[in-house]
Amino acid sequence: MVVARAFLIAAGLVTAYYLLPLDGYSARGTSVLLLSGLLAVVLVFVWELRTIIRSPHPRLKAVEALAATLVLFLVLFASAYYLLDRSAPGSFTEPLSRTDALYFTLTTFSTVGFGDIAARSETGRVMTMLQMAGGLVLVGFAARVLASAVQAGLRHRGPVGHETGDTKDAGDAQDAGGTADSEAEPEKEA
Repeated sequence: MVVARAFLIAAGLVTAYYLLPLDGYSARGTSVLLLSGLLAVVLVFVWELRTIIRSPHPRLKAVEALAATLVLFLVLFASAYYLLDRSAPGSFTEPLSRTDALYFTLTTFSTVGFGDIAARSETGRVMTMLQMAGGLVLVGFAARVLASAVQAGLRHRGPVGHETGDTKDAGDAQDAGGTADSEAEPEKEA
């Protein structure tokens, strides 16, 4: 169920990227969109953290949160690259369609960087550097924060099966389609 929700969130965000009317923004509008979008990513991330801590199944909620935050981040930068190319032609080595902008975003995020599309303008390079730095933060810091939120959620929920001695998280295993979750509950602090 969680995998399906994560997939639907990703598909919805990518579909919105392709359907939203992005033509007609100026360079200033692109900057405002990027800054507003980054603020939205942070707000969604904070909201997801609160949801994880309160969830009866924090591990599964963390998977969903990471999918939503990551795809939102990538779609935001793809939109910004697309708009930059429209408002300042020649910012990249070739004109960018929406698919090209998403491709450039993914190759930059994954650090593959094939080199077929590259930022030429100073603005394009600054945006690319912001994406690289943001990607490192998202992968490193955000993953650590999500892991801490999962632990806080597990502590908030309390031990599962403590009367029977069962340390497996039966609730998470059920939601994941019946696959056993082999993580033991964390020890309580004295």
